[in-house]
Amino acid sequence: MKLSRRVSWFLLAFGVWSWVIWVTFAKNLWKDGSGLAFDDAGNPTAYFWVHLALAVTSFILGTAVGVIGLRGVRASKK
Repeated sequence: MKLSRRVSWFLLAFGVWSWVIWVTFAKNLWKDGSGLAFDDAGNPTAYFWVHLALAVTSFILGTAVGVIGLRGVRASKK
């Protein structure tokens, strides 16, 4: 399958965007002081674990999509 240049750049941009957004989210989750992510004893809550799983999944998918886009961009230059 051959991707168009436009689609390749979109996928690459989406991969980068995913990393920027989810890294920021993970940092904010780790620093959470509202009591949602950590209980009074400082232990992670279910909210923390669910959102950490979402972030990790998004890192993996964002990386995969970005790699596909990067390969498409490189292939379109030949």
